[in-house]
Amino acid sequence: MVTITHRQDNQPVYVLHTYPFKETSLVVELFAQGVGRVATTAKGARRPRSAMRGMLQAFQPLTATWSGKQELKTLHSLDWAGGLLMLQGEALICGFYLNELLLRLLPREDPHDALFEYYSATLKNLAHSQNLATTLRRFELKLLQELGYAVPLITDEHGEIITSEKQYRYQAEHGACAPNPRQNGVQLSGKTLLDMANDNYTDATTQSQSKQLMRYLLAHYLGDKPLHTRQLLIDLQGF
Repeated sequence: MVTITHRQDNQPVYVLHTYPFKETSLVVELFAQGVGRVATTAKGARRPRSAMRGMLQAFQPLTATWSGKQELKTLHSLDWAGGLLMLQGEALICGFYLNELLLRLLPREDPHDALFEYYSATLKNLAHSQNLATTLRRFELKLLQELGYAVPLITDEHGEIITSEKQYRYQAEHGACAPNPRQNGVQLSGKTLLDMANDNYTDATTQSQSKQLMRYLLAHYLGDKPLHTRQLLIDLQGF
């Protein structure tokens, strides 16, 4: 992990999460371009007249300046970097789900610029898209791939090309294997894997099976602690 020790000025960021720190301050978890996830303290941000208080909003493009040699940096300023992005209803919960995924899976100070850009684009899609479930599947897959987790979709565990008509058992760390109900994994069709590889989620079976696959893979990499926002989405619409 690369430790950032110098001052960062006017860096593009998104606020992922905030929580109280001491009497009047906040810890602010940022997703920063060129830096990755960084923890900062916003001193006095809980005071009613704090200039920073009204800007600590999730999903809004901001620029931030911070400094510090320790893991917990000092946040000096925030500025708006674009128009307000309005997420409402189920799209708002989906946005918090993305943030929780990043908080749980993205190591601190590990730059992922492609993921930063994809996160930004995904927020805009959530604000305007009717197909929220497909937007989530695309982000989940991109996240795992960018973090270096192997999610092979074109070849099976032996390196053979996936066949659309065949049935497979997809197992974490192995990929597509021969069907075996006695072993862990998700049963799905080759067509679903190829559709996902081609970013094509129009087929109803692909939508259903890709949801099962991503839920299984994320549970594998997240461990025993469940995602709070995932349960909210399941309760609402089965996302």
